Amino acid sequence: MNERRFDPAKMARLDNPERRKALPPEKLLQEFNLEPDDDVLDLGAGTGYFTLPAAKMTQGTIYALDVESQMLGVLMERTDEEALMNVQFVQGVIEDIPMDPEKVDKAIASFVLHEVEPLSKGLEEIKRVLKPSGRCLCIEWEKKPMEQGPPLEHRIHSDDMKKAFEEHGFSVISTTFPSDSHYVIIAQK
Repeated sequence: MNERRFDPAKMARLDNPERRKALPPEKLLQEFNLEPDDDVLDLGAGTGYFTLPAAKMTQGTIYALDVESQMLGVLMERTDEEALMNVQFVQGVIEDIPMDPEKVDKAIASFVLHEVEPLSKGLEEIKRVLKPSGRCLCIEWEKKPMEQGPPLEHRIHSDDMKKAFEEHGFSVISTTFPSDSHYVIIAQK
């Protein structure tokens, strides 16, 4: 396993009340301007923190991508429980997304881009699968010492992430800081 990748044994941490309070997925998706017919790619979908609310907010297809079959299995159970029929499951890595070009209107990269090696390949892949004028919602840990989150050396500073998006042909629409620990970048192809 890539040392940067999230350990599936810790999946309970992905959906806890503190995280929901700091980063409410429905609110973030509204700010992302999720449209009723958008096709969405949730990168590193995990247990469905963004997949499930997105599937309820759009009639389009939600592609839940994760490298871990264990995570996808949990997400499949959750979509079945909620009778969500517009979710497709994709096992793969962000550095080589197993999807056709220009497939989705929106991409969500929540706490996963710090795991991508190299970041440039991940951003190229996101750009490839986005339709013209498609948008990416990036949520990451700020690069500063704190108790939670990945090791400091794995984090990407918000300025560096913004620069990386711009270097890969994206226009950064907004950068916000919902807490001292996190940043949110919306970038458009």
